[in-house]
Amino acid sequence: MPATSPLELPGYDHVYSGKVRDLYTPIGRDGAPRIGELLLVASDRISAFDHLLDPPIPDKGTVLTQLSLWWFDQLADIVPNHLVSTDVPDAVRGRAILVRRLDMVMVECVARAYLTGGGLGEYTASGAVSGIPLPEGLVDGSELPEPIFTPSTKAPMGQHDEPMTYAEVEALVGPDLASRIRDLTVAILVRGNAIARDRGIILADTKVEFGLTPGGELVLADEVLTPDSSRFWPAEEWEPGHPQSSFDKQFVRDWLTSPESGWDRASGEAPPRLPDEIVAATRSRYVEAYERLTGRRFSA
Repeated sequence: MPATSPLELPGYDHVYSGKVRDLYTPIGRDGAPRIGELLLVASDRISAFDHLLDPPIPDKGTVLTQLSLWWFDQLADIVPNHLVSTDVPDAVRGRAILVRRLDMVMVECVARAYLTGGGLGEYTASGAVSGIPLPEGLVDGSELPEPIFTPSTKAPMGQHDEPMTYAEVEALVGPDLASRIRDLTVAILVRGNAIARDRGIILADTKVEFGLTPGGELVLADEVLTPDSSRFWPAEEWEPGHPQSSFDKQFVRDWLTSPESGWDRASGEAPPRLPDEIVAATRSRYVEAYERLTGRRFSA
């Protein structure tokens, strides 16, 4: 597994590292931690199939952070977010934000507008996704009659998220919170697609995370509508019936499961090192997604 040692940042204490992000607690001038805030740093690490891969993708953390900031603005009338400030240490400028500390909702909130990936596997086996029956005859890449909420468990790093039914979400977080996260997750995907389609991108599905403030306000957290958390397809190439071309890390997944990689996902062994050309092509796809969506030229 690739090394995940976090940076040492003066004035901040490292508290946690996930697959991609590192969390730090800011330290005040009095030497005490600022309890209500966290520094969220997006690394260039990339994961697939519950494995961290090697090497990292250059500038990936900056793309994720800057794209999330752009989407926070586009979604501001739908849901508040955790952003406090972009005034961060120079060592992580551009790929870090200061955020509110939240009580995270322990559900991976997924919405799907198109059928593919794990949702396609569920549908093929049962005709339903997360307990939601779907019409017969759908294929890989089919647009769904309407976007659906297909949550999953929030597994620790190295373990696999498992699909949940809506009833299971209600049992875990209560009916009121379950309905709020369902409706917001779907609304985020719908708004995202309304914007992305005008820029030549289809958002097939997305995963978002929510947290609660001490006062009980539900807040959008982590990242939103990025190539790590969503499937981005070139609209001009969309053709149901087979896997779609993408601007996201599905490109890496496809290489890992191809004969070219020589890796057997069922072997239990770690994936091979990504070749230089796959690293470069992945970076290019992330940057193109950012530039198409925002209309801005990416600058690391």
